[in-house]
Amino acid sequence: MPIDNLQSTTTDPPSGIHINSLSHEFGRNESRVLALDNITLDIAEGEFVSLVGASGCGKTTLLDIMSGLLAPQSGTVLLGDTEPLAGRQDTARMFARDALLPWLTAAQNIGFSLATRNVIKEHREEMIMQLLREVQLEEFADAYPAQLSQGMRQRVALARTFSLKSKFVLLDEPFGALDAMTKINLQDQLVALWEGTSSTTVVLVTHDLGEAVALSDRIFVLSSRPGKIIANIPISLPRPRNVKELQSLPKYHELVASLWEKLSQ
Repeated sequence: MPIDNLQSTTTDPPSGIHINSLSHEFGRNESRVLALDNITLDIAEGEFVSLVGASGCGKTTLLDIMSGLLAPQSGTVLLGDTEPLAGRQDTARMFARDALLPWLTAAQNIGFSLATRNVIKEHREEMIMQLLREVQLEEFADAYPAQLSQGMRQRVALARTFSLKSKFVLLDEPFGALDAMTKINLQDQLVALWEGTSSTTVVLVTHDLGEAVALSDRIFVLSSRPGKIIANIPISLPRPRNVKELQSLPKYHELVASLWEKLSQ
């Protein structure tokens, strides 16, 4: 048989995030609450997706399971070809509050994360300053969190998250407490940081439908509790994106309106 006709028996390991028939509940007996009901979704490697839905629909619970902070009670969850586990070196999590260490400066907070990933000391300073430049905080490298505004602290947290160069980045409403203009500026910086990577898979939980449209390749809409996937909406806006410029595009507003309609059903 010609060599060209031989089929390889090797396959590449799975990439991206794969969830199949996932359900999760809290409490027991009369106090039992079903939070997630039969969630199935696939997220490709390097894809940016958002999870939207009403408060209490299980978005953060789903992110906690992806992070390894909660064990799935039924169904399967894979990040790449392995199950989630707290402390995985290829996974980064960013919360609604910055969670910076108050006794460390902005630069030291980023440096601490780099040290946990065993980045050698000689390389850290250059990486730290590059990240601070990317979030426009280079001149605040030696400032402590108490000396920074909430928006500035979130920028440091964003830089710290992407300093880890993780395959999977899980974001839980990272800009929810910010004013509209600061939020848009940080969304642009998030897009720039993510587009500067080659294969980082991002999952964002947000209540801001405009934010979801501006940032995502796809949006999963969850129903009210128990959370079920009721829509999988591709976002056909071209990349690279500028979040400020998107505000003037009719297509952007059409997609936001479509999301509102899905959530209202």
